[in-house]
Amino acid sequence: MNNPAAPDHAVPPAQGSLAHWLAGHGAVASDMGATLLSLIEPLNLLAAIKSLATGRYVFASPGLDRLFERSESSVVGSVDNDLMRAEEVVAMRRVEQAVMAQRSVTVSEHRLELGGRRREFTVTRAALGTEFVLSVWQERTEERHRESHLQRALQQLEQQQKALEQIRRELQQGSGRDEVSGLYLQAQFDDALLREIDLSTREHREFALVIIALDPAPAAIQALGEEANQRLLEGMGRMLRANTRAMDAACRVGHSRFAVLLSGVGLATAHARMEQLRRQCMAQIIVLNGQDMGLSLSMGVCSFPHTASKQDELWNASEAAVHEAQRRGGNQVVLASIPFGA
Repeated sequence: MNNPAAPDHAVPPAQGSLAHWLAGHGAVASDMGATLLSLIEPLNLLAAIKSLATGRYVFASPGLDRLFERSESSVVGSVDNDLMRAEEVVAMRRVEQAVMAQRSVTVSEHRLELGGRRREFTVTRAALGTEFVLSVWQERTEERHRESHLQRALQQLEQQQKALEQIRRELQQGSGRDEVSGLYLQAQFDDALLREIDLSTREHREFALVIIALDPAPAAIQALGEEANQRLLEGMGRMLRANTRAMDAACRVGHSRFAVLLSGVGLATAHARMEQLRRQCMAQIIVLNGQDMGLSLSMGVCSFPHTASKQDELWNASEAAVHEAQRRGGNQVVLASIPFGA
């Protein structure tokens, strides 16, 4: 006869493991706490459970022993006063009291002096029943250092941009150019456009007219006021001056609008050049008060003679294409339609 199958026996959790702690405190650890802890331990994050009655840690991830340099003794059984400075302990207790009072998950930032070095942590806490609190630690020290270095670099870039714009304004005084963008005024641009129409008509060649509109800035940028708009206009001027040839022309035609004349260029080439410019502008860093504001553009491109052959018709075609780009959500280049007919 076959022997009956031996009954299954659950393997007891290892002494000192998180599963062992839960087994001994099942009445205390809520379902939420058990779920959170079962996720935390396999990921080897810094996690701890503290008894509020005694203030002592009843569970601590191995990483916390290393963090607090507890090579001979464990964080388990310790109180915060054994591990941290007095002001750090006060900050920890204040957040723990808020967690227990509100009965909600709370995220807080803490700076600890460990081994002569300041280290920064994000600590997420949740109540386990009424007597214990779970804390999950994530170190942010290196991330904060990178953010600090980036902020200093942005501040330096902002100072350089301001200095360069001031020098440009001083150099172009009396030159008849727009003071903010450094580009042609519209009267000069209109003259250049008329000459291009005449030349292209006589030589049977193409050129392109592009109208560029700054897309509405996010609310956070708009809150910075007119100075933010001026920085964006200055940045747009720098980009157009750097990306137009000597035979081209660029001007500011409105509060947040620009026009570009691309001499001897067909519609397809003009589209490719403006798409490249749009991408470059997106990558351009324009800084105000240490904040990168970004530069998003809508562009409308028309060509002579395929789209239109008269000055006002060219303007109207480019404007219609800009409106279409904005209607589609902005930050794109739209070609003006080519009329077919008599």
